[in-house]
Amino acid sequence: MRSIRIYASLFYYAWQIRYSSFPIYLIRQVYYMTSSMTAFARKQAEFTWGTLVWEIRSVNHRYLEPAFRLPEQLRPTETRLRDLLRNKISRGKIEAQLKFLPDMSDGSQIPINEPLLAQLNQALDQVNALTGTAVNPANPLDILKWPGIIQEQGQDTKVIEEEALSLFKGALDLLAEHRAREGAELKVAIESRLDSITGIVDEISAALPDILNAQQNKLKEQVAQLEADVEPGRLEQELVLIVQKADIQEEIDRLAAHVKEIRHVMSRKEPVGRRLDFLMQELNREANTICSKAVVTETTLNAVELKVLIEQIREQVQNIE
Repeated sequence: MRSIRIYASLFYYAWQIRYSSFPIYLIRQVYYMTSSMTAFARKQAEFTWGTLVWEIRSVNHRYLEPAFRLPEQLRPTETRLRDLLRNKISRGKIEAQLKFLPDMSDGSQIPINEPLLAQLNQALDQVNALTGTAVNPANPLDILKWPGIIQEQGQDTKVIEEEALSLFKGALDLLAEHRAREGAELKVAIESRLDSITGIVDEISAALPDILNAQQNKLKEQVAQLEADVEPGRLEQELVLIVQKADIQEEIDRLAAHVKEIRHVMSRKEPVGRRLDFLMQELNREANTICSKAVVTETTLNAVELKVLIEQIREQVQNIE
């Protein structure tokens, strides 16, 4: 009986994975893992009444800034398009353009809105009369681009709107896949530099006791060369102050903690760009402190190398959603 229940459970989960929206949920979660904000997607579909073409471009931006270019008859869909975009993408400057090419295969002519065309000509004549100068005649191609000049050929606008929305969803999926692939490459580059930071931090940490001892011995030698009487208590106080000023163990510990947190953040199933940007500031602060406290050339060089690596990571982070 127990084995039957186990097989039944396995069959149920297999059915869920095959026929439910569970795989889509997983894919959407993956898209949010270190996704890039730079991507391009194009989706085209042909129908009996014409062709729809979506082109979406995405670049990095501090917030979500969408811009839509739609045919005049499909402008009512912009609100729904924005909702779909917000549900899929959280950051980036998005430019989405929809092209609608009516089907003219039956040899019919392009229908012109003659009353509107007459109004445009009348408006041009009125401008000429008011200004007293002859306005250059309008380019016929520019007139055709005027909203409403080309009349709809009796297509069902609702059908076109729904197909445009459906096609937009497919284009968004392609865009998300592109952003996820590039984000995965960015993650590899960042982790490589994090490994380098960890190596430098370990090197500094291992050399720190020897550096502090060398600094104390150097001070004692300088005092001995002065051939002056120095109170032992006063000398000890100076040694303690030097050790405190040169001790960078706290900064090293924070650097290691920040690196660990960055790795953790990049594995989260949500947009992480802003959190990573904050952590970059913290990493840079610790590297600056180490550089200012350095008492030997090796530590200074290591701190400079840390700052270079941090800046390289920061440039990559600027493109992460």
